[in-house]
Amino acid sequence: MKHRRSSLVHILIFILAQTAWLSLLGIWIYWYVTNYIIFSSVDDHLSAQIVSEGRNVFVLVSGLILLIIVSVLMSLQFHRLNIQFNLAGLYDNFISNVTHELKSPLASIQLALETMHRYNLPESRQKEFIRMMLKDTERLNKLINAILEIPALEQKRIAHNFQVYPIGRLMHEIIGESREQFNVPDSAIHVEGDASCECVADRNALKIVIDNLMDNSIKYSSEAVQITVTMHCAHKCFVLDFQDKGIGISAQHQKKIFDKFYRIHDRSSPSVKGTGLGLYWSREIIKYHGGRISIHNRGRHHGTLFRIELPIYRAVKNRYIQNLLKVAQKRRLKETADDRL
Repeated sequence: MKHRRSSLVHILIFILAQTAWLSLLGIWIYWYVTNYIIFSSVDDHLSAQIVSEGRNVFVLVSGLILLIIVSVLMSLQFHRLNIQFNLAGLYDNFISNVTHELKSPLASIQLALETMHRYNLPESRQKEFIRMMLKDTERLNKLINAILEIPALEQKRIAHNFQVYPIGRLMHEIIGESREQFNVPDSAIHVEGDASCECVADRNALKIVIDNLMDNSIKYSSEAVQITVTMHCAHKCFVLDFQDKGIGISAQHQKKIFDKFYRIHDRSSPSVKGTGLGLYWSREIIKYHGGRISIHNRGRHHGTLFRIELPIYRAVKNRYIQNLLKVAQKRRLKETADDRL
């Protein structure tokens, strides 16, 4: 609510400033027109030194240009302030989410330790508490790594081990690993299509993308998760559709769903945990691969469909893809040389 009021204040100031400049512009034009009319009616009685129409026109044009420049600069400044304001709001939401994510497992670990310290529990009960603490510790570790990976992602360092893969087979492997990681039943995921083309990819980075999509499907499914993955090779790109049968994403959220720290706060959406970074990472990783990821509107309660498109290797002349392979090869040679030392 506080951020919304601040935004309205910024908008009001911008409107008042623009109104002031437009009023000044109107006064300027009125002054020129009235003076022109006056001088035109009496120019026969004035000397040539007093009447200078060309100079008046120059003054008018110069004033108009100056006013337009100032108005444009003010608009740009307002746009920049608005972006900073939105980032500040997203950052506050991120801090709030992260704080909650940190407190929850810490409280669970603390409670388990206090229980084990105060009571003489049987061995089976102790093992149960230890498993719970290990799970919470893993959750904390993932959260900390996620925060630490933000600079690496923005500096294009999260994906670097690029190789040429048969992309269909690679995606089958990654989806299988992700299914096991999230304990999703084999019958809940249907993989369709055969993509025999090759793409330049970083396997670990693509695993992050699929994990994020899988995690979102699980979180935003009100019933048992059902996922359908279809893939095929088009003329110039590999296309993968990742579709679930969850609650879906409304149109108003779809434009911002890939923004950093953005999370959906909707009464009809279940209360889920997260930092608002998963889809942002996914977009940046796919973009770094020279591809694109998009969301397709299927309406509320009709599931969500994410589409990933990656350029096919050698289908088109792409210097960017070739450069990814060269950089990855240099990095591997350097790492090999460092290991020998």
